[in-house]
Amino acid sequence: MTLVAGVDSSTQSCTVVVVDAADGRVLRTGRAPHPDGTEIDPEHWWQALTDAIAAAGGLDDVAALSIGGQQHGLVALGSDGAVLRPALLWNDTRSGQAAADLVRERGAQAWAEDTGTVPVASITATKLRWMADHEPELAAQIAAVALPHDWLTWRLRGTGRLDDLTTDRSDASGTGYVDTAGHYRRDLLAHALRRADADAITLPRILAPSEGQSAGRLVLGPGCGDNAGAALGLGLRPGDTSISIGTSGVVATVAEDATHDASGLVAGFADATGRHLPLAATLNGARVLDATARLLGVDHDGLTALALAAEPGAGGLVHVPYLEGERTPNLPGASGSLHGMSLRSMTRENLARAAVEGLWCLLHGALDAVRAQGITIETVTLVGGAARSAAVREVAPSVLGLPVTVPPPGEYVAIGAARQAAWVLAGGAEPPAWALASTTVVTGEHRPEIADRYRASAAAYVQRVEER
Repeated sequence: MTLVAGVDSSTQSCTVVVVDAADGRVLRTGRAPHPDGTEIDPEHWWQALTDAIAAAGGLDDVAALSIGGQQHGLVALGSDGAVLRPALLWNDTRSGQAAADLVRERGAQAWAEDTGTVPVASITATKLRWMADHEPELAAQIAAVALPHDWLTWRLRGTGRLDDLTTDRSDASGTGYVDTAGHYRRDLLAHALRRADADAITLPRILAPSEGQSAGRLVLGPGCGDNAGAALGLGLRPGDTSISIGTSGVVATVAEDATHDASGLVAGFADATGRHLPLAATLNGARVLDATARLLGVDHDGLTALALAAEPGAGGLVHVPYLEGERTPNLPGASGSLHGMSLRSMTRENLARAAVEGLWCLLHGALDAVRAQGITIETVTLVGGAARSAAVREVAPSVLGLPVTVPPPGEYVAIGAARQAAWVLAGGAEPPAWALASTTVVTGEHRPEIADRYRASAAAYVQRVEER
């Protein structure tokens, strides 16, 4: 039996799965936490990776490994390979003004045409501009720029040479300085960093989807961004759409053609197979439920019980969950709000229901943004930590108006990375075909008035902000 390993180095934790390369059966799993925060010393990622590998039984019998990682995070390296500052993560919104400046300077249409993505606070290029504006001495010292999964793969190789940094097209497509064909645009890097010598900065070599490299006896795959890893782990094909609710909310569709959305709502990312992955992401995901559960003094099972005890529509109570700012819509400085409060609607049950419905309404907006790119969506696959909630599953069809397919709970980013590792070993034009476990299809009555009330409440919030 040939074993391969996949890693999901996410915002919150590192997970390692060891699987049978022939059929994808997960044989061992290990996990270690990451610290909270929107910036982090990458050494924490390395320690969590080593701990998770140990918890998964080590790699002595593993032939190949690939790393899926949170997208966009900026790891700035000096000429000696040392990290210059804590990595700025995708959910660090301090670069919101930098994103606005970059769009103003070149225009949204130019960014969309050049890279498939209009800069928002999460994109790596905006974090480089923030460094240039707020930490110019450090920005001037940048000798290499890496993403989280690039840096971890580089550490596993152990050479310490900047020229050995590698990445893959899926993760690189979210930097803001890679075009939709998968080529670096150093002019955009120079523009973001305000450095005329950008040609001297080392950028990770973009590997082909099944291109391997060695780390001693271990073969390393190119790795991938977390969303591309999840799509690969779920076995999504062109036309398939997933919604992942973890720290963030993500709507992603595998597509043959690139998208160029000048509105900035849909990012024209690549997937891990050489195709495209048009994606709309929200900053707010499962933590909307976490915050509501804390407020109500219950655990997640208690939140589910309360939410399902309320009628659809939550008695008119509407939660607009911009709790950490928002990316879709692009409101990095926004905050959450409650609408429709009355003596009748303000119950614990309605508040729980409004949180679940508000989260789905936020994702409904992301789904509509993807549809606006000419992509047909007839069903969705639901994954992520929040998919374990019965309330999340049962409320989904009433808001989306679509059947929702729910696979068994699984570490799909890590499984996708493992599938890539198996592909590297096997070669060929396509990744190995692994059978997926049986899924559940959730249906229900579509209640369009829920989304209608939400849209009105969200619009009212934005209007108040604009009038200030």
